[in-house]
Amino acid sequence: MLVEPVALRTYFELLVNVYEIDVHGKSLVEWMKEDWQLFGHPAMDVAHAKELLGEILDNGEVVRKQFSPSSSYTSEGLVQWETLRDEMMYRNRWFLDMNIDTARLRQLLDMLLAQNLPKQWYRARIRSGDAIFSIDRMGAPPKRLASHGRANPAGIPYLYLGSKPETATAEIRPHTGEVACVAGFTVPEIQAVDLRNPRKFVSPFILSDASDIGQLRADIPFLERLGDELTRPVLPQGAAIDYIPSQYLCEFIKKSGFDGVVYRSSVSDGINLALFDPDKAQGGEVALYNISRVSVEVARA
Repeated sequence: MLVEPVALRTYFELLVNVYEIDVHGKSLVEWMKEDWQLFGHPAMDVAHAKELLGEILDNGEVVRKQFSPSSSYTSEGLVQWETLRDEMMYRNRWFLDMNIDTARLRQLLDMLLAQNLPKQWYRARIRSGDAIFSIDRMGAPPKRLASHGRANPAGIPYLYLGSKPETATAEIRPHTGEVACVAGFTVPEIQAVDLRNPRKFVSPFILSDASDIGQLRADIPFLERLGDELTRPVLPQGAAIDYIPSQYLCEFIKKSGFDGVVYRSSVSDGINLALFDPDKAQGGEVALYNISRVSVEVARA
């Protein structure tokens, strides 16, 4: 559907109120691209975006001025998370001194409801010997055998799935020459939190008050940090401690009524799903995949 640019004026005027004129700042278009990933079409450069925003606001002058985010909006979420994270990992585990604003966190998570997730997902295991794992051995492990994972504490099995066979296989860190059993799983409509790119998925236009938009902008770095928690590489020898913050986060997401969490893969270009209730996935066929090449990238320390 096409609309006249000026029809969007009310929405964008609210957004503009989050910023203040500052001769040392940046244009509104630059802030909107950076903060909300607006005007991101490949064919739209800054000049054309300014022209469009001028038409939306019916004001060709304001788009030429420089702005900075209003100092009225701040967030304690990121600082609180870093403090809580340190306490959980190194000082207290179950009875914490630090509290975060869980009510606000729940509000933010509600804005990150995953949309248009694939129905088909995959899970991989390295084949042992010549046998092929049957589908009943490709799901989540039994409770007594469930070790600590990125999302689950030890003894509480979740089902980890990848969006593609390659993604699922890459996540188990295979070696060249090995053979992977890859099972397909059908996942019905679920309520999952999507932490892949909070800045892209949250929308200022669902809010009707400029102060709410300003607060959301201040909280986005906190959400990005939570997404990083589920993606950053962890060495096996430190996993028992390093996974604690992401396990806490996923436990909170589960307690908030969601079925799972979607996050970026750190080893492939696909996406991952941690499904809290493995029974929600229906197992299908198991196929064999030869690991023909494993790519390694290094950078000098």
